[in-house]
Amino acid sequence: MDRLNDSVVTELVLLALSCSSETKFALILTCSLLYLGIFLGNLLILFLVIFDSHLHSPMYFLLANLSLIDVGLSSTTVPKIITDLLNDFKVISFRGCMAQICFIHTIGGVEMVLLIAMAFDRYMAICKPLHYLKIMSPKTCASFCITAWVTGVVHAMSQFAFVINLPFCGPNKLDSFYCDFPKIIKLACIDGYKYEFIISANSGFMTMGTFFLLIISYIFILVTVWKRSSGDLTKAFVTLSAHITVVFLFFIPCMFLYVWPSPPPSIDKNLFIVDFAITPVLNPAIYTLRNKEIKTAVKRLNKKKIFC
Repeated sequence: MDRLNDSVVTELVLLALSCSSETKFALILTCSLLYLGIFLGNLLILFLVIFDSHLHSPMYFLLANLSLIDVGLSSTTVPKIITDLLNDFKVISFRGCMAQICFIHTIGGVEMVLLIAMAFDRYMAICKPLHYLKIMSPKTCASFCITAWVTGVVHAMSQFAFVINLPFCGPNKLDSFYCDFPKIIKLACIDGYKYEFIISANSGFMTMGTFFLLIISYIFILVTVWKRSSGDLTKAFVTLSAHITVVFLFFIPCMFLYVWPSPPPSIDKNLFIVDFAITPVLNPAIYTLRNKEIKTAVKRLNKKKIFC
């Protein structure tokens, strides 16, 4: 971190937040409502999984971790956007920018591994139900979570090591809502093409590799169920639908952002909103509305409130 002191640039201006008062009010209202929905929706899932004994299973343990990660991912950017919209000066310190990037990539890496773990959990539940509880033991679930965090930290730090050594002497303006490696590299006082390639290859390979691994796992599950049930895939589709929806909502924007290194600013901003605000607020709704056990747990919670 001492290399940060060698940088001439001490703060960055976020140009995407410069807008008319009417647009600013609409953005503040939208971001505030979305963040409130993210916080309350994911907090509800966490609360239910922790305190409802009927939900003490591997699937819901992983779901609770995903909810916690969604809150963390949106918290790296959305509150900062709201405060910047309320202030006249839309700036972020260079150190704050680097910290935001590291948190985004760490949490993003954790979420990718958690989604793989949830796909593995569904595979075991559907294809090997008799061995499910033995294989998906508490030790296995804890190992998945530890692996997710280790992967996320290594993924973020491996890219941070390249960027932190670049000289930043100006300009200091980002046409974006937030900081990210590809955007920061463009501000370096050297030709950053090879660094952009390394960052895009790292994040792009991880994103594409994880996405296709998940797709292959779904195909394998569906083929297995199709063979066992004489072509009836209804139950498998119902079981997997929520998870598949979450995967597409998370990975499609990521693939555009990192596989396509320089998307037009308008697309980049819209994809940011999907990944950091829309997806985290939809995840609780998807798992709550499509899951009978979660809905039953909510009803039990309401009954407890009534009797209390």
